[in-house]
Parts: sequence; C-alpha cells; structure tokens
Amino acid sequence: MDKKRNRSPIFQNRVNEYLLITLISFAASVSLTRLFLELTGYPQLGGGELHIAHVLWGGLFLFIGSLLPLIFSNRWALDLSAFLSGVGIGLFIDEVGKFITQSNDYFYPSAAPIIYAFFLLTTLLYVRIKRPQEKNARIYMYHAFQELEELLDNDLSIKEHDQILKYLNQTIQKSDDEQMTDLANNLVDYLINRESYLIPHKPNFWEKWSERFTRFETKWFGKIKMRLVLVGAMLGWGIFTILEPWAILRIFDNPEAMGLILENLISTNLVRNQSGLNWFQAKIGLKGVLGFFSILSAILIMVRKDHIGVNIGIATMLITMGIANLILFYFDQFSTIINASIQFLIFIMLLRFRYRFLTKNEILNGVT
Repeated sequence: MDKKRNRSPIFQNRVNEYLLITLISFAASVSLTRLFLELTGYPQLGGGELHIAHVLWGGLFLFIGSLLPLIFSNRWALDLSAFLSGVGIGLFIDEVGKFITQSNDYFYPSAAPIIYAFFLLTTLLYVRIKRPQEKNARIYMYHAFQELEELLDNDLSIKEHDQILKYLNQTIQKSDDEQMTDLANNLVDYLINRESYLIPHKPNFWEKWSERFTRFETKWFGKIKMRLVLVGAMLGWGIFTILEPWAILRIFDNPEAMGLILENLISTNLVRNQSGLNWFQAKIGLKGVLGFFSILSAILIMVRKDHIGVNIGIATMLITMGIANLILFYFDQFSTIINASIQFLIFIMLLRFRYRFLTKNEILNGVT
C-alpha cells in the first residue's frame, strides 16, 4: 500500500540550546565589537584604498557556520554552527548604519534600534519555540534517531539511554504505522541489550551551570532575601529611570536650559524635525511612567503584596525591553546595552521569585 509522503518540518531535538547559543554569541559580538572600537579609537584594517570592515569577518563566520552542518553530521557541528552564526550576524548587522545611509554613516542614530529590534525578534523566536509542542509518533522517532548518534560514538550515557527509550515508547503508543512501530520495538530491544555498555552521565555545559545556579540560589536566596533583593532592584531601577524625566520637568519653565537640551539633540542629529522632537517627548514620558510602575512594584513587594507587585514588575520590564528600549536605543545609542542587561537580570529575578515562591506554592495548595 502506498503511503502518503510527509516532509513537514520538525524542530531539532536540541533547538533551544542552539538558539540560546546563537542569541548569546550575537549579543556578545555586537557589545564587544562596539566596546573594542570605542576603546581603540575605531581603527581601520588595511592601507591605502583598502578598508577591511568587520562586516566581512561577519560574512566569513556566517559562511563557515552554514557549511559546518552541511559537511559534518556530528552534534558538535551544530553547536559550533550556532556559535559562529551568532558571532557572524552580530559583526554583520553592527554595520547596518552604513547600509541604510548614502553617506555610509556607521554612527547613524537609527542603527542601534534596528540592531536591538533584530535581536528582540530572534529572542521572541526562541521564546516561541521553547514552548511545549504537541508531538506525534514521527517527531518522537526523529528525536530518537538524533540521540542515537551518541550510541555510534560509544558515548551513550544512562540518561541519554533512558531519554531515547522514552521517545521510542511514545512512538509505539502514538504510531498507527505498523512498520514504524516494529522499528521502534526493535530499537527498544537493542538498547535494552546494550545497557551494560552505558557510561555514567556527564552533565554538559548548560546542565553544570544550571545545577550550580540552583545550589547557589537555594543556599543564599530564600524568600526573605529574594524579596529584599527584588525590592532594592525595582526601587533602584525606578528611581534611576525617573531621574531624566524629573530633571526635564524641573527646567521645563526655563527656556534657556530647554534650549541647550534641544541644541544638543539637534547637533547630534538625534532630532531633525518635529517628528524627532515628538519621539524625544515620548521617550521622556515612557521613562517617567515605567519608572513610576517600577517603584510601585517595589512598594507592593515590600508590603508582601507579592502577586500584584511581581506581575506589575514583570509587565513593566516586558514593556521596557520590548517597546521603550527601541526609542531609548535611538537617543542613548549603545550605552543602553548596559541598561538592557540590567533590565534582563531584574526580569529574570522576578520570574524566579514568582516560580519559586508563588507558582509552586499555588500548585502545592491546589490552586489552579
């Protein structure tokens, strides 16, 4: 009997790790490149008419990263490809200002928001793919075969062995294809017979750091300490955020001081018309509102209104990272990288506090 061909795409079994490697190397390459150029006075490689821009190095890394999984079947090829792809796209997109201006302006103000938006979209892709996906027998079989490469390398650990068996058992349960079921059953028998050849599980890089972080967090950050840290972080960030809006409000009635601010914005090409001035006003307003909600979140967490305080804090950080930073990167340029990193750390702390002390308690108490 003819079977219907099925070539629908299937996510890699370790797609979350590959995308995370790409994201980290992407962010690091842009940040370190800008830092290096700033510290060294923007040197140029080459002489005479030649100028070897780092976009060329980015293209080279992207090319190598794309070739590796086409040439090699080993798992390390995908890891290295993810890393080189992240570095390559970081070096490439860092010069976007030259590509969107007739004057090849590397310092064009819109370059920073474009780079950040590109990184943000990649992060959203990672978050979307990281969500649990409904799997069928074909997907489980794909994942089982991807893990079997460790068997061919004589490097199959007990943990990997158990994971492959889970994939195969899920295939057997969900499959309506008799031949696929027979293949899965044969592989199960084969793996069970090879149990004596298994090696102890060696945690990979992510597992090692995850275990270290969990031990550190459990030992040093109970609920009380975690609450104090969150209150300090949200309060400090809120005060820092409203400093500029507060300063603008204080001199709003001073035409001379306001004129100096506008003159500086115009001289740096950050404001070129009325639209640019409107965006600057939007920046000040956003910072004021988000700073207020950061302080409100800190106060609510401090008075043990954890649910509403944490949720307001999470929403504030999401709006800051997803919307406000696009404007902030335009006016503050790459100095916003430091701010964005702090925002991300606060966001992670809020999520961890909610997971450890709110969500888990709700599950234990039977609250849905």
